Amino acid sequence: MIRDSLGVGIATGLYGTSFGAVAVASGLSVAQTCTLSLVMFTGASQFAMIGVLAAGGTPLASALTALLLGSRNTLYGLRVGPLLEFRGGRRVAAAQLLIDESTAMSLNRPDRTLARVGFVATGLSIFVLWNLFTFIGAVAGEALGDPETYGLDAAVGAAFLALLWPRLSDSVNRIVALTAAAVALALVPYTPAGLPVLAAGGVALLFGLLSKHEDATEFPEAGR
Repeated sequence: MIRDSLGVGIATGLYGTSFGAVAVASGLSVAQTCTLSLVMFTGASQFAMIGVLAAGGTPLASALTALLLGSRNTLYGLRVGPLLEFRGGRRVAAAQLLIDESTAMSLNRPDRTLARVGFVATGLSIFVLWNLFTFIGAVAGEALGDPETYGLDAAVGAAFLALLWPRLSDSVNRIVALTAAAVALALVPYTPAGLPVLAAGGVALLFGLLSKHEDATEFPEAGR
């Protein structure tokens, strides 16, 4: 299991290079980029925040977008909290490592000890490597100079699409993505930068709430 956790950490951490490069290309300094990875540490939210800033959005709009996407981690916490049962300082430290991959590696384990090992090993390996490669990507991006010279001005959108693509594996996710994209594109000519992204996130959130409501209606005994 440790080997699996490290494998996930390496594969995910390497992607931090892309974030470092696109963050610097979007106007952040190397120090700001590295601080963002250390403090926020959730890839989708980080790319969303940079995307809004690169499009000319305000810091508030970019922060709200990142917060909206990062809110899913709260649901992860509700799921794995009773499973891991960390207390005190360990609980606070675990909250920083609460991401998609660490949650996945802790679930479906036969006992609490193995669940904790999967969570911590995956979370720590990704945290260390993500921040290391963020720094490498940021330094490399700064050395390249003007991002438009190399086409890096389009890198934010491309990187975020790459992050999203693996999740479009079923028809429901594709419908949600297309609807959210249509809403965002319709709002672009009429709203400040950043608001279309927030609206698209709201569409996805609405779909999620409606689907949960339908599930509860169709299966009234579920969860008992």
